Amino acid sequence: MALVRTQAVTRSTTIALRFRRTPGGLLVSVHADGNGNGVRTREIESGTDPVLESPVRLEDLFPGVLIAVPPWFEGSAVEIGSSELLSFTPSGTATSGTLSILGRDGSQFGVRVLGVTGRIRMMTFDRRVNDWVDSF
Repeated sequence: MALVRTQAVTRSTTIALRFRRTPGGLLVSVHADGNGNGVRTREIESGTDPVLESPVRLEDLFPGVLIAVPPWFEGSAVEIGSSELLSFTPSGTATSGTLSILGRDGSQFGVRVLGVTGRIRMMTFDRRVNDWVDSF
C-alpha cells in the first residue's frame, strides 16, 4: 500500500489496488487512472484504466498468509465501503478502509488506511482484551 501511494504521488495520477473475490481466493491487482477521473471498475474492465501489476493472491507471495478473517472474528476481510478499489491520489490522500490479514498461526492483523492523510497503520487483534492494539 505504501508503494502504491508513492507511485500515485510520483506519477501524478491516481493508482488503485483492486481486491476481487474469485473461487480461487482473493486477487489483488494494481491499476492506474487512464483518463483523469479516478480508477473505476468498469474502466478497468474496458481497458481505460490499465493494469500495472497483474492479479496475485497474497498467499502466493507469502504462503500461509491470507487476506481473511478467522471464524471467531466478526467483520469482513476487506472493508473499503461498497467498492473493491483502494485508491491513492497524487496529493497523497486515499480511500479509507481496513484489510484483515490472517497469519499462519491464526493471529489477526489489520492494515488500516486513513483517507485524508493516506497514512497506513498496522494493528494486531489481542484476543485477551478483545481489542486492536497498534503494531507499528
